Order: sequence, then C-alpha cells, then structure tokens
Amino acid sequence: MSDAHKLALARGRDEGRAVRRYLEAVEDQRPRRGRRRTPDGIERRLEHVRTALATADPLSRLHLLQEESDLEAEKRRFGAADALADLENAFVKVAKAYGERKGIGYNAWRQAGVPAHVLSQAGITRSD
Repeated sequence: MSDAHKLALARGRDEGRAVRRYLEAVEDQRPRRGRRRTPDGIERRLEHVRTALATADPLSRLHLLQEESDLEAEKRRFGAADALADLENAFVKVAKAYGERKGIGYNAWRQAGVPAHVLSQAGITRSD
C-alpha cells in the first residue's frame, strides 16, 4: 500500500469521524416532546429526588434512582450544546469532501438533521 493510499484512508477515517460525531450531537439536541426544562429546573428536581431517596421505600427508591439517572443525562445534554459548536466547525471543514466522495446530497444532509446554515457554511448547496 502506498503512502498516498495510507494518507487517503486516514483522511477518510478522520472525515467520517467528524461527520458521525456531529450527526450524533445533532440527534441528541433534537427537541423532545413536552415542556422543556431549564438547567435550574433540573437542579431543583435533582435536589428533591436526592432528599426523597433518604426516606423512600424500596420500590419508590428504585423509581427515584432511575429519575436521578435520567436527570443527570439531561443535564449532560445541556453541557453538550457548548461542545456542538466545536463539532459543527469540524463538520463544516470536511462535509463537502465527505459528501462528494460518498454521494451524499443536500437533501440527505437536511433529512439527517443538519441545519441549512451549516450546509451553507460547508459549501454544500441544493444543487449538490
């Protein structure tokens, strides 16, 4: 295998990784049904759950532990919004080349959840 081929494979892996991470982050940020919580609301509910755990019967304790786990995961998703900007920048750098190489057009990107302004920044147009 030539050095050029090895470099091309490495580049493809790096581009694929950037695209995958961004798409996963976009999926995690998708709006969920129901009323949106705020970080403060999540913290208040966590405090309430942790207080209730001290006196809960075994079955209630099980449900409270699951709620605590769910709230912690939701709290992490709020923190992931900051990381989304970094992932978006990495995606913008590689998306056009990746899409051309894999035959992925504008509509497929949009259906995957990539915002139009991000595609525009990446140089992907509707005619692609």
